[in-house]
Amino acid sequence: MTRITLQDKTGPFAENKDIARDIRVKMILPALSEQEEVILDFEGIEGATQSFIHALISDIIRKKGPETLDRIVFKNCNGTVQKIISTVTEYMQESG
Repeated sequence: MTRITLQDKTGPFAENKDIARDIRVKMILPALSEQEEVILDFEGIEGATQSFIHALISDIIRKKGPETLDRIVFKNCNGTVQKIISTVTEYMQESG
């Protein structure tokens, strides 16, 4: 299991797409390649942009399929962040 504490990398507002891409490439994808579960911990994150969440996970869904979401846990998300994650994941599954 790989736990990624996002606030350490983003601060309280997750908006930087380059940081999201780096997290995806350097942390999420290697863990998924090792068949690990990935916990994305949003503790301390007050908000996030849709583009941040998109950069964080959409390429994974596109390349590895929506079933990959079964191994990604979104933890400690407030209602606003939950809604953005749902929007992105639903869009990616519909467009896939």
